[in-house]
Amino acid sequence: MRAMKNISMFFVSSTLLFSVIACSNPEGQSQTLYETAQFEEQQRNLKHARQLYHEIIREYPETSFASKVKARLETIKDEK
Repeated sequence: MRAMKNISMFFVSSTLLFSVIACSNPEGQSQTLYETAQFEEQQRNLKHARQLYHEIIREYPETSFASKVKARLETIKDEK
């Protein structure tokens, strides 16, 4: 379990680093965060997925991913 958590954190860190370096536009940054949040959902790390989704809404409310995020948050709101 610990190895999976380390792999997950490495993936998230790498993805976020890539987003800072490679994506300078809001749409690209919100897409990277969205994909990372989806990965976190697949790993059942819903707390972190929710944090990333909220970051998209807060930082990139005008992007196409903001509306997708609202739907995802509604879907996972009661899951632990």
